[in-house]
Amino acid sequence: MHTKIKNFRLEPLKNAKFIQTSYARYMQNGKEKSWEIVEAHDSVAILIYHRQKDAFVLVKQFRPAVYLNNNDGMTVELCAGIVDKKLSLLEIAKEEIEEECGFDVPLEDIEEITSFHTSVGFAGSKQTLYYAEVDEQMKVSEGGGVDDEEIEVIYLPTAEAYSFIYNEMIAKTPGLMFAFMWYFDRLSNR
Repeated sequence: MHTKIKNFRLEPLKNAKFIQTSYARYMQNGKEKSWEIVEAHDSVAILIYHRQKDAFVLVKQFRPAVYLNNNDGMTVELCAGIVDKKLSLLEIAKEEIEEECGFDVPLEDIEEITSFHTSVGFAGSKQTLYYAEVDEQMKVSEGGGVDDEEIEVIYLPTAEAYSFIYNEMIAKTPGLMFAFMWYFDRLSNR
């Protein structure tokens, strides 16, 4: 996937749907302090392992905030989604696996790993990380997201995951790197 970007510009945020900016004022140890905060939705992310391919199922997509930093904006990430509907976190994870990657995974086959806070310097939203294994019999579509999302499903062989973690030429999230380390730690403890 190669996305052509033209006329990229920043404008003041009006009528935001997914975030809210705030100015926090508080007392800490008797001293008045302040901090700029972005209030954002919590999210789920899923490490998906494809049994037949011995590969991780990942998504590649354009992220405007990354574009500001590297003039490319393409990231490789875990399948993920924000918590913005009245479903359980597990149900949202299942829905995201199907929408983004095209696999129908039974709820009971999605395992919760842990949760953590992301972007703690300015947002602090919580992400819950899951693990699921898939095979070709679970494939129900090509994935790619919904509405006008442009998501490319990619398969990263597990043998390449360690070098991928340390490849600074690929924009990726800390959650993805943590998930890989969790996977390999789990294998070594079997």
